[in-house]
Amino acid sequence: MATAVQRLEKSLKPKEVKGVVANLPFKPRKFEEHDHINLKSCGIYRLLPKEMKREVEKNLHLLEYLHILPLDKVGIPKFVPKLDRKKHGDLENPNLIYPADEQIYIHIFPDKNDVRNYYIPIEPTLLTGVDELLKEVEIRLVDYLADVDFDPEDEEEKKRVLKEALKEICIIVDGREIDEEIKSAVSNGNGNGKKPKLSFLSKLFLFNKKNGDGDKLFVTRQQYKALEYALIRDKVGLGILEPYIRDKYIEDISCSGLGPIFIEHKIFKGLKSVIEFSDEETLNKFVIKLAERIGKPVTYKDPIVDATLPDGSRINIVYGTDISKNGSNFTIRKFNETPFSVLQLIEFGTLDYMVAGYLWLLISEGMSGFICGETASGKTTLLNAITTFIRPEAKVVSIEDTPELQVPHKNWTREVTRGSTRGGNLGEGSGSEVTMFDLLKAALRQRPNYILVGEIRGVEGNIAFQAMQTGHPVMATFHAATVEKLIQRLTAPPINVPKTFIDNLNFVVIQSAVRRPDGKLVRRVLSVNEIVGYDPKRGGVSFVEVFQWDPATDTHVFTGYGSSYLLEHKIATRLGIPPSKKKLIYREVEKRAKILKKLHDQGITDFYELFKAIAKIQKSGLLKIKM
Repeated sequence: MATAVQRLEKSLKPKEVKGVVANLPFKPRKFEEHDHINLKSCGIYRLLPKEMKREVEKNLHLLEYLHILPLDKVGIPKFVPKLDRKKHGDLENPNLIYPADEQIYIHIFPDKNDVRNYYIPIEPTLLTGVDELLKEVEIRLVDYLADVDFDPEDEEEKKRVLKEALKEICIIVDGREIDEEIKSAVSNGNGNGKKPKLSFLSKLFLFNKKNGDGDKLFVTRQQYKALEYALIRDKVGLGILEPYIRDKYIEDISCSGLGPIFIEHKIFKGLKSVIEFSDEETLNKFVIKLAERIGKPVTYKDPIVDATLPDGSRINIVYGTDISKNGSNFTIRKFNETPFSVLQLIEFGTLDYMVAGYLWLLISEGMSGFICGETASGKTTLLNAITTFIRPEAKVVSIEDTPELQVPHKNWTREVTRGSTRGGNLGEGSGSEVTMFDLLKAALRQRPNYILVGEIRGVEGNIAFQAMQTGHPVMATFHAATVEKLIQRLTAPPINVPKTFIDNLNFVVIQSAVRRPDGKLVRRVLSVNEIVGYDPKRGGVSFVEVFQWDPATDTHVFTGYGSSYLLEHKIATRLGIPPSKKKLIYREVEKRAKILKKLHDQGITDFYELFKAIAKIQKSGLLKIKM
C-alpha cells in the first residue's frame, strides 16, 4: 500500500494541459529532485561557467532546466547575456541560452534536420512545485479579491492588486528552516522502520500542513517569485505567449493552426517554438480568450480581428475553420520600444553613410518622400529611423491605422484611425469610423512642418499629394516594388493622382528583403530615386536613380554623384548656393556622412541619443554651408 508520502509525491507531478504541449527536441533526463538550497552540493552547478552560475543563483528554475537536459549528448549550452547579430547570427548549430528579461530565459537549440532551429522558453513556473502551489494560491485568491474594489480595465492596477494579494496569502520561509523542522517531525513514515527519503517539495507541503492556518502558504523566496510571475502572466499578460512578448529579439509570432508557434527572430531568423497546439478545441478557446483580452471579441459572425496589444504590437486573429481551413490562427508583429536608429541600420547593411547623409540633407530641407517595398521589407523601420533627420524644432503629425511610428520630436501629434462600432468592440461612447482620409484632412489644419503617414493605400494618397502641393512635406510607406509600379498605383483608382502632380513627390526609396549569396535573408535599400516630373512628350513621369545597391559586393553606389536633380536644382537653391558653385552641394552630403560615421565611432547608436546629437550639431552651426 502506498504511504502518505508516496501519494503526496504522485499528486505533485506536473500535469500536461490538455491541447497545449511542450514538444521538447530531446528526451528529458529523469529529474531527481535536488536540494537546491545548497548549490555547492549540486554536481551540475559545479560544472557551470561563472556567468551561468550567477544566473542559476538568481533563478533556480534555470538550474532545474539544465538538470533535464541530456548534457552528455548536447553539452552545456553557452550563456550569452546579450545577443549580437554579427557574432551569433551566423552560427550553424546554435546551442545557447540568453535572458529575455530578469526571470525568463530562452534556449536556442539546433535542429540538424530542419532550416528552423528550436526556441525553448525557460519560465519560472518550471520550478518544482509551483504548479501545485499556484492552485492553492488561486483558491485563496478568490476570497481575497471578493473584498477588493479595483478597475479591471487598468492593467497596472490589476498587477498591483495581484501582488498585494500574493503578499497576504504567502509567507516566505528559508529552505533550511523547513528542512530542520521536518527532520525532527517525520519518522518511520513508510511503516518499515526506515525514515522516508522526502523531496524538498514534500517537506514544504508537510511544513504547510504542520504550521499553516489554512489561509497562509509557506513558500521559498524562489517559489514566491515564480508564483508572482505566473499570476501576472495568466491574469494580466498573454499566458503561454508571455515569454515571446517579453523577448526583445522577436519580430513576429505566428500560429498557423494546429502545431507549433513560429518565430521570426532578429538574430536567428526563422525558429519553431516547442509550444504546440495539439487539438482544435484548445486552439479555438485560446484565440477567443486572446481576443477578449485585447477587448475585441471574435465570433463566427465576425471571425477576423485586427488590433493593437497593450505594448503597441499589432495582432491579427482569424477564428474558425470556415475561412481558415487549417483552423484558427493569429499573427503578432512585435512593437519595438526603442526603434532602430539609422546607424544601427548601417551596421546591418541596410544602407550606408552616404545614403544616410543624402537622406539627412533632403529631409532637413523639407523634401517629400515615399519608402516603398513589399510586405516585411523593413519600410516602417526605415521611416522610423530617418525621422531623426527632421529638424528638431519641427512640428510633426503622424497618421496611422495601427500605431507603429515613433518620432523623437517633442512637438509630435500622433493620430490613429478608429474603426466602426461593429460588434460593440469599441465600447460605450465610441463614435463613427475615422479613416486615414479624415485624419489627413484634419492634419492640414494643424500647420505641421512634416506629415508622416504609416501607409498609403487608398484615397488618402490623393490628399497627401494635395498636402505636398500646398507646401506640407509628407513621408509615408507604400506597397510597391519599383518606382514604375508606384506611379502606376498612384495614378490609378482609388488614389487617382494626376500625372502632372507626381513631381510634388521628391524622392522614392525602394527597399526589399533579399537573399545574399550565402543564403542569408537581409533587408537592403535597393535604390534611391529622384522624381524629376511629368514628361508630356512621353506621357509619363521621369525619375533618376541616384543610389543603387550592388548585390555582388553588397555595397551602395552613388550613381547620381555630380548629376543629382534634387541636390543641384532644389536643395542648392534653398541653401543659397549660386548656380556657378552648385557642385558644392555634394560636399554637404559627404560632410553629413562623415558626421554620422564619427558619431557611430563614438558609440552613439541609440535612436534617441542620435536625435539629441544631431540637434546639438545643428544648433552648433556645424551644418552651415562654407562657400
